[in-house]
Amino acid sequence: MKYNFDKIENRKNTSCLKWDMMEDIFGCDDLIPMWVADMDFPSPQPIVEAIKKRADHPFFGYTQAPQTLIDTVVKRVKDKFKWNIKPEWIVFTPGVISGLNIALNSLTHPGDRVILQEPCYHQFFPVVKNSGCQIVTNPLKLVDKKYEIDFENLKEIFSYKQGHNPYYKPIKTIIFCNPNNPTGRVWRKEEIEKLGNIAIENNLTVIADEIHSEILLNGNKHTTFGSVSKEFEENCIVCISPSKTFNLSGIHISPIIIPNEKIRREFIATMNSMVPSPDIFAYTALEAGFKYGDDWLKQVLEYLEENLNLLKNYFKDIKGMTPIIPEGTYLVWIDCKGLEMDNETLNEFLKKEAKVCLEDGSLFGTNGKGFMRMNIAMPRPLLEEALKRIKNAVYTLNL
Repeated sequence: MKYNFDKIENRKNTSCLKWDMMEDIFGCDDLIPMWVADMDFPSPQPIVEAIKKRADHPFFGYTQAPQTLIDTVVKRVKDKFKWNIKPEWIVFTPGVISGLNIALNSLTHPGDRVILQEPCYHQFFPVVKNSGCQIVTNPLKLVDKKYEIDFENLKEIFSYKQGHNPYYKPIKTIIFCNPNNPTGRVWRKEEIEKLGNIAIENNLTVIADEIHSEILLNGNKHTTFGSVSKEFEENCIVCISPSKTFNLSGIHISPIIIPNEKIRREFIATMNSMVPSPDIFAYTALEAGFKYGDDWLKQVLEYLEENLNLLKNYFKDIKGMTPIIPEGTYLVWIDCKGLEMDNETLNEFLKKEAKVCLEDGSLFGTNGKGFMRMNIAMPRPLLEEALKRIKNAVYTLNL
């Protein structure tokens, strides 16, 4: 089936966060929304048809993941990431953020420390704080318009031992985001190995948020953390989801892959006291997407690459704003420090002068100040209009 991603669909008045909440969040509703991370493309038709078919069976009682879905997830992970997982390793949760909350509450105690690599997805901060843990920052380094992991800093974090300090609290885990949100970096296998070895040497369980793992651009390849080695496999919790892959953010489900039996048992015990299982339609959508969604996904990725090319061409003429070209995700991290505005002023400028709303970079950590995150998963005519508005607004600054 050929999909028309150029078509601009009206999503207003559909309880759509991205479009219907602009008035509440930004103070006006006449903006082009480029903030929250969902696509302005319809989801794959096989998923739509599968949900309709399930709705025709008028029984919506307690449910569980069917064996066909479990087998489908096993096959998907093997086909996409060359990782042979076992069916019993899979735990279904109502979303990656739920999975992260459960993971932290099962791995840590209040006061323990958790490593985040800023800039990082802004929901990581409340997840850590709500678990009663403390945040330790391992900032990413921007080198020649590309982000790198600061391994020396990561090693230094572990150089401060307890000694005679009775208030010392251990570091229990790191939330490792790959592909990284908001920077779009797809971490290479050698980078993952280096990070994982440091983590394992220091008795950490790595929580890998791989929600964007199938949104890969321009030939970049994803290495899932657990596939690196048996030792990595035994020391990780890997979170995947169809939500970004197939534009299903409003349908909450995430297969969490936990090879280590002890870690998995504790995860399930914590989950049973915290959140419900996914619902009937979530199971249905996940299975349909993983089985029949690849034709749609291939077309989307090709379309996103052309959107990215359009953006790169526009930003050649936009002074003071430099995009960090993503290797994965449909999010573009933009260095706006050349405009010499603080983030509050920058938000107001883009809102009032360009009539667009982006995600404030300061939400993603201290080193997100002076940056904005832009979502380019939209029909190309709409993206071009937004880029024109930004270009014209910046031009008035006479930089």
